Amino acid sequence: MSFEREDFGLLGPLHLNSIDWENSNHRRSIAASLVQGTYILERDRQEKRQGSQALAPPWWEFFHFKLIRQLVDDADSCVFGAIYEYAPPSSHCNDSIDQSPRYVIAFRGTINKPDSFSRDFSLDIHVIRNGLHQTSRFEIAMKAVQNMVAMVGDSNVWLAGHSLGAAMAMLAGKTIAKTGNFLEAFLFNPPFLSAPVERINYGNVKHGLRFACSVITAGLVLATKGNSQTSQSEDPFFILSAWTPCLFVNPTDHLCSEYIGYFEHRKKMEEIGYGAIERLATQNSLGDLFMSVVRRSAEATEPLHLLPSAYLTVNLTPSQDFKQAHGIQQWWRPDLHLKCNLYKYK
Repeated sequence: MSFEREDFGLLGPLHLNSIDWENSNHRRSIAASLVQGTYILERDRQEKRQGSQALAPPWWEFFHFKLIRQLVDDADSCVFGAIYEYAPPSSHCNDSIDQSPRYVIAFRGTINKPDSFSRDFSLDIHVIRNGLHQTSRFEIAMKAVQNMVAMVGDSNVWLAGHSLGAAMAMLAGKTIAKTGNFLEAFLFNPPFLSAPVERINYGNVKHGLRFACSVITAGLVLATKGNSQTSQSEDPFFILSAWTPCLFVNPTDHLCSEYIGYFEHRKKMEEIGYGAIERLATQNSLGDLFMSVVRRSAEATEPLHLLPSAYLTVNLTPSQDFKQAHGIQQWWRPDLHLKCNLYKYK
């Protein structure tokens, strides 16, 4: 039954009975659990589960968080996010709190239920069309993030999200990073919209396709934007490189697996001496550049999924199917086979 998949006592990370905030596995698991809490807040609303019937509270209370605000969509009144405050009891003073957040703002992804699916799906389309920033749900989310940062400072706020929610958290993080505020961010299965090159099994073919795409993209950048040079202090992509969100992807999830190739290809291009080409290509989308040529416009919309820097964690644990590979539940398991790399734009 569906409620069994929402019960913390059955599926939650009960092994985290002592939190070590310096442990990256603990931080990842807790951030994923708080995102799960936002999913179940909406499911509680849909199923009219209140008080002792509600299944959402254990997903944050187990880790000594309290819910201080639900984020509600103005279009259909669904809960799409939550703001949590970390409030550990004095009896847990021995736990490491050096890297703990004061507040976490978490966003859920699409829920496949009638009460919310229509609105969620319309937002998925906005992500595909690179128009998430124009939606009222994102405006509500962005205002909540800005207000929290203004009240407590960027070092005290974490962002977290899964799938569509990861796209929202990423866009909010990128937007606020451009103002000089860099938030810790945990982005689970964030969508990367491009041809599924990463799913090709032959390494040389993948590299050849990516190399050709980089050359074409760089050429279109020069054709549409000219050869004008900007200093690093004026380059928006370089300014954004100071923000290093944590990305969590599964190679068998075609919605996010392209992040693996995106960052690894950039590193390889630097190694073989084509770094200048890739520095142009990595901050532009080939599709958007083609559209700017068709429209005869020098401006292309900044693609959401393009990032200068990231701490990329890849789950190499075998997945049974796409649902498992894309699910939030994988990220709090204690037995994961993970590959982690830091990528910094330079």
